[in-house]
Amino acid sequence: MNALGKHLLIELNDCDRKILNDIVAIREIMIEAANKSGATILGESFHQFKPQGVSGVLVIAESHLTIHTWPEHGYAGADIFTCGNTVKPEKAADVIIARLHPKTHSVIQLYRGTPEVKKKKAK
Repeated sequence: MNALGKHLLIELNDCDRKILNDIVAIREIMIEAANKSGATILGESFHQFKPQGVSGVLVIAESHLTIHTWPEHGYAGADIFTCGNTVKPEKAADVIIARLHPKTHSVIQLYRGTPEVKKKKAK
C-alpha cells in the first residue's frame, strides 16, 4: 500500500494502576518505545494530573507518540504515528504493552495519507 504513514491506536485495559499514575515511569516507557522503534526524538511534554493520571507526547522526526492514562479505571490509550519506512511502530507498541501489563489490549492500524482513489465515469 502506498501511504505516507502508519498510525497505531492502542487500547490498554486493566493495567498496573501504580504505573499509570507514575509520570517518571510513563516517560521512561515512551522513550524506550520510541528508541526501540528506531524513531528520532525531537521533543517531549509530560503532565501529571491531580488527583491522578498522566498525559504525554514525544515529538519524533517521523511524527509522534502519545499516551493518556486513567489510573482510576486501569486504562491507558496510546497512539503511535510514523511516516516513512525506517521506524517500526509495532516495536514501540510492543514496549508499551509489555511495560503497562494490561490484562487485555487491542491495536488498530490505520494507513494515513493514502492516495485518493479516482472514480471512473460510466459511459
